[in-house]
Amino acid sequence: MNGHAPASITDAPSEIDKLRHRVEALSRKRDEAESRLHALLRSLLPLDDLLADTRRRTGALHEARSARETTAALVAVGEQIDAAQRMLRSEIARHDVTPIQVLGRPADPAEMEVVGTESHPGAADCTVLQEKLTGFRLGATVLRPAQVIIAMPSPAPEREPNQELAWPVDDGPAPAPPGPDATTRGNRKQPRRTTRSQRRLLRRPSARRGRS
Repeated sequence: MNGHAPASITDAPSEIDKLRHRVEALSRKRDEAESRLHALLRSLLPLDDLLADTRRRTGALHEARSARETTAALVAVGEQIDAAQRMLRSEIARHDVTPIQVLGRPADPAEMEVVGTESHPGAADCTVLQEKLTGFRLGATVLRPAQVIIAMPSPAPEREPNQELAWPVDDGPAPAPPGPDATTRGNRKQPRRTTRSQRRLLRRPSARRGRS
């Protein structure tokens, strides 16, 4: 025997140390994740208090006895809701959670879900016109896609079913107007009418013959 230990026995402690370091690293990451989760949950507790107060203010609407009290209660509820949303957005932003900005952008399937379309002549095709549900991103990862309504091209005006194209028609020369001595009714000529003075002239000779 030359007194040298086998290679497997010599390398065994180093492998154990590496495994121990990996376990310790995983344990630290777990503790950090739990700490962040606890911090997030504690930050949301004031939001629950604010929502509870908003609910009490909403109940005041049913007890309002005048239009002035009703208006004041509605304003207070609106302010509470705005404060609650600002608080929530502020807390989740601390954890790198941000809303996805979609208005005016082309539809992106990776971040958006199209739930409707509208005709809008002033917007480019597939441009987001309205946000139905806000999407959120955690860092570069999409937590939830936004639901959007996009613009579509306006349809071309349709021609009416009975509408036909008008083409110029050549019917030949116009017919000559009827002469001044006759009027036409259909294809039959009508006799010329005499005036009162003409009828008197026709009666005068017969009257003289009767007196002789």
